[in-house]
Amino acid sequence: MSAIQEYVRHTAAAAKQAFYALSTATTAQKNAALLRMAELIKHHQAAILAANAQDMENAAAKGLDSALLDRLKLTEKTVDGMCEGLRQIAALPDPVGEMDEFRLRPNGLQIGKMRVPLGVIGIIYESRPNVTVDAAALCLKSGNACILRGGSEAFHSNMAIAKLITQALIENSLPADAVRLIENTDRESVGTMLQSPEFIDVIIPRGGKSLVARISAEARVPVIKHLDGICHVYIDRAADTEKAVNIAFNAKTSRYGTCNTMETLLVHTDRAAEILPLLAEKYTEKGVELRGCARTLAILPNIQTATEEDWDTEYLAPVLAVKIVDNLAEAIAHINTHGSHHTDSIVTESYTDAQIFLRAVDSSSVMVNASTRFADGFEYGLGAEIGISTDKIHVRGPVGLHGLTSQKWVVLGNGQVRG
Repeated sequence: MSAIQEYVRHTAAAAKQAFYALSTATTAQKNAALLRMAELIKHHQAAILAANAQDMENAAAKGLDSALLDRLKLTEKTVDGMCEGLRQIAALPDPVGEMDEFRLRPNGLQIGKMRVPLGVIGIIYESRPNVTVDAAALCLKSGNACILRGGSEAFHSNMAIAKLITQALIENSLPADAVRLIENTDRESVGTMLQSPEFIDVIIPRGGKSLVARISAEARVPVIKHLDGICHVYIDRAADTEKAVNIAFNAKTSRYGTCNTMETLLVHTDRAAEILPLLAEKYTEKGVELRGCARTLAILPNIQTATEEDWDTEYLAPVLAVKIVDNLAEAIAHINTHGSHHTDSIVTESYTDAQIFLRAVDSSSVMVNASTRFADGFEYGLGAEIGISTDKIHVRGPVGLHGLTSQKWVVLGNGQVRG
């Protein structure tokens, strides 16, 4: 066994013991630790931003693309967002120990379910130092221990934040090993995590498609994941023009490097001549490259021609594919064929069309008259998210506190024995 393998397995074993210790932690203890994390992170904001500036400088020197740099960068605003997320998670009800679905059997037994943590959660992520905070907070509040393995590009940022998280745990008499950052960015450390089911109960990857694909292929541990975010906005025949323009513009240009950014715009043929020129003008001002189908080019002759590959591409860049469709059914078929089952939205004033879209689109988040950019744990009121799942088992969509728990059966008796 190599030194890296030994280190990771030792860390995972310690996290397993910390998980057992967390089973007796009170909600008050966990909340106090979360609030203390927020205080420490805000107090040490300058040191965190300095560490992040070092990471940004190193990443730029290595030639990281603009999408990764955007995810890596921390500002006072993002630090405030991390602190607010911690406070929101502290204010949320503690799911651990919730009991429901109880029924009284004829023999007097009461049988129901209790919500319980998953165990030790391994989070493997690229860029995004805020994931260090979100993951630690959500895992702690839901009673899980976690092992964090960030990317080399965010090493100094993650180290600065993890140090403060450990301090908050210790100050509140919680096990320091409940949140552990792997202080090694060698690829072997990821492989060891994926091959340690005796210590790690679930893996959650957050990063590019190649990272998630590798983890899915190699893991002996269950994985909660999404591969990519090919999100759509469909402007229906019954759409309000102002809503359609504002939603389609925001869904693409709010941020380019996120998984809930729109990558393909679908427009009903009856509304295309009216709405597409309005949107094209706004997109041009923002420097967005449009790639359209043949019918779109008839309206916007100066844009690029879309290829079949464009319908299946997550750009994470100021590029947008545009397709005109004949009806709602064609829009839904396109989304279910070319989408990634992440987030898709319809703009319509038709109740019937909205209901059909909600039921027929096979995605983890389906929206009516709202930007796809709202597909986010913070925006959903989860406090934060540890990731987004496009799987159907065990959780789907933004993964918050309840997504990090399971249920076990509870039987309450009074001396009954089975004959």
